[in-house]
Amino acid sequence: MDLFPAIDLRDGAAVRLVQGDFARQRHYGDPVALARRYAAGGARWIHVVDLDAARTGLPHNRETVLRVARAVEVAVQAGGGVRSESDAAALLDHGVARVVVGTLALEHPDVLAALAARYPGRVAVGLDHRGAGAEVALSGWHRGSGTSLAAALGRLVGVDVGAVVVTAIERDGMLGGPDLDGLEAVLSMTAHDVVASGGVRSTADLAALARLEAEGRHLAGAIVGMALVEGAIGVEEAIAACAPSA
Repeated sequence: MDLFPAIDLRDGAAVRLVQGDFARQRHYGDPVALARRYAAGGARWIHVVDLDAARTGLPHNRETVLRVARAVEVAVQAGGGVRSESDAAALLDHGVARVVVGTLALEHPDVLAALAARYPGRVAVGLDHRGAGAEVALSGWHRGSGTSLAAALGRLVGVDVGAVVVTAIERDGMLGGPDLDGLEAVLSMTAHDVVASGGVRSTADLAALARLEAEGRHLAGAIVGMALVEGAIGVEEAIAACAPSA
């Protein structure tokens, strides 16, 4: 299981939100310096999200995303406000290894299919969900889709995406532990690689995610934000915890 250290961007700076709430924001300075720190620690991926673009659909921090991609020699996965094929191309053709699309995937499945065909393995679908019905949220978590997580996964059957990034919104930034039961269910519902996001607070959480199994399948990755940037766990020990033997 790969570790994906997360860097969220707002107004060009690295920040973290609690449960996606823009009013509950913490600042962490220069995103390039943070990316270099994670890369130096041995991370093979870095997960970057343009929070402003996720909410508005406009590429507010695109140049910052590309600066991060150019600054490190590891793969950068980027999302937030990627609402068209041209948005995706602006990232994928200039240094980003994989883009994450959410709103676009649910509202324009034809564009998603075209992107997946144009960039094999380099398009991931972000499914951010909340509540007992696991409704998928759109537009930076500011509106509901009316579509359940299970139904959204069902729509991806036969679409050649590189991964599904699943975020439990109510756990994001809370350091309360990941949704192990929910993620086990997701593994059983899709044949795509699954990257988990939300709630990781410790190496024990990462080890539990690495051990998680459904129908012989394991998680492909885990996104960790708050625990890393706050120093609760280090990159090196987080990577070790992601190993199958952890």
